[in-house]
Amino acid sequence: MSTSTTKPAENTESKPSEDAKQPGLPRIDVNEYGGKKEGVRQSMNRRLFMQLLVFDVPVAAQAHRTIAELGKLLRSRKIPGVVYADTMSPRGIGLLSWGEDPERFIREVRPLFAESPLENVLLRSDMAMIGRSYSTGHEPELAFALLERPVKNVLSEAYPWHVWYPLRRSGAFARLEPIDQSHILREHAQIGMAYGAQELAHDIRLACHGLDAQDNEFVIGLVGPELHPLSHLVQAMRKTRQTSEFIAKMGPFFVGYATERSEG
Repeated sequence: MSTSTTKPAENTESKPSEDAKQPGLPRIDVNEYGGKKEGVRQSMNRRLFMQLLVFDVPVAAQAHRTIAELGKLLRSRKIPGVVYADTMSPRGIGLLSWGEDPERFIREVRPLFAESPLENVLLRSDMAMIGRSYSTGHEPELAFALLERPVKNVLSEAYPWHVWYPLRRSGAFARLEPIDQSHILREHAQIGMAYGAQELAHDIRLACHGLDAQDNEFVIGLVGPELHPLSHLVQAMRKTRQTSEFIAKMGPFFVGYATERSEG
């Protein structure tokens, strides 16, 4: 994966600025934290940004050719990405791309839409999603969880079905005590791990606070070998306390079949 980024050493914290040391000002810590490794808690100021763009080609008959040409273009320019056939639209195509430096979306992805085969497509802004990988504080291998696992999941040819959707929790969740939040999230996580252990579904969890036009907080990706288990997982999650009590909004849902992949 070719991209530029600032890479502080793992297990170190960014040095606070002089302003952050001023009396009365809180110290802002933007590091991601994982579990302890060799007795030291893992920390790093690196994360992966992922962006989904969805668009329609003018004529349905052009969709298959456009998907193939876009896949070739991504590989020739070494842009990591996945190209989807939109299950819900005969003219629809999805493009997932990623990088540690979000400037990639401006510098490399944006120009693709000014030339063939994308110059005449119609972007569907209501389906656009962007987010960043984040840690829960317990990851045994922090770098893998933040930078490698999401890419491994979306590039796997064993998981051609992908479902993407944004969500926002209600303010009531943020007001809960940390111990209560932990119990609620653990219930949610255990269901996801059960599906993953049986190779039914794997997830990609991204935070999008302040990045989403609709004020969503997270972007979720579900990938798997078949479509039904992905739907089944969403259905099972509806019964959890987090979803039934504290999810204010979910969707729209993008259902894509991965037909072209580029490792970058």
